[in-house]
Amino acid sequence: MEEKESPNLLDTNIDTFKAKFSTFGSRMFGLLKLFLGVVMLVFVYSFSRSFLSELGLIESEYQRYFWSGVISMLLFYLFVWEPAVIYNRGYRLVELLFNFFKPLVRVAPYLLPIYTIVLFLAFVALFYIFQLKDTVGYFVFLFGLTIALHLIFSAKTIRGKKGDFLKSNYVFGFSFIYILNVFLLALILGFIFNKFSVVDFLENSFQIASSMFKAVFRQLFL
Repeated sequence: MEEKESPNLLDTNIDTFKAKFSTFGSRMFGLLKLFLGVVMLVFVYSFSRSFLSELGLIESEYQRYFWSGVISMLLFYLFVWEPAVIYNRGYRLVELLFNFFKPLVRVAPYLLPIYTIVLFLAFVALFYIFQLKDTVGYFVFLFGLTIALHLIFSAKTIRGKKGDFLKSNYVFGFSFIYILNVFLLALILGFIFNKFSVVDFLENSFQIASSMFKAVFRQLFL
C-alpha cells in the first residue's frame, strides 16, 4: 500500500510547489507592473500638462466645445445613466475589426477610442469632401464626449478585474490607455487646428517627464 501511495504523494508535492511558484511568479510580475505603472504616472502628468498647454492655444470657442463634451459625459454618467451598453457595443466592434489577429483582440478594445476615431473619419469626410465647415465645433464637442466615455469605462472595467495584486494591472494598464488616448486626441486636434502642434506637444511632454525623473534621481542619489 505504501508503494502505491508514494507516487501520489510525490505528485501532490510537485503540484503544490508549482502552485506556490506560480503564485510567487505572478506576484513578482505584479510588482514589476506596479513599478512600471508608477513610472508611467509621470508621463500621465506630462502628457496631460502638455496637452492642456497646446489646447489653450486654439480658439476659446473650440476649447469650450471640447470641455462641454467632457463635462457633459461626466455629468450624464454620474447623475443620469451609465451608458455601458454604448461602450460595450464599441468594444465588440473593435473585437470584430481585430479578430484576424488574436493577441490584439484582448487589448485593442481598451486602447482604441473607437467612437472618437469613427467621428474623426466622419469629420474628414464632411469637412474636406462635402465642405461642411460649420460642423467643427460640434465634432470637437463629440470628441470630448466620446474620449471621456472611453476613459471612464476602460478604467471601470480594468479596476473591476479580480486577482489584481496591489492594483498593478489597473495602475499600469490605465496609465498606458490614458497616454495613448491623449496622444490620439492630440493627433486629431493637430490635424484640425494649425495652432495645436503635435510636435510641440510631444517635445514638451518628454521634457516635463525628463525633468521630473532628474529631480527624483537627485533627491534619491545625490
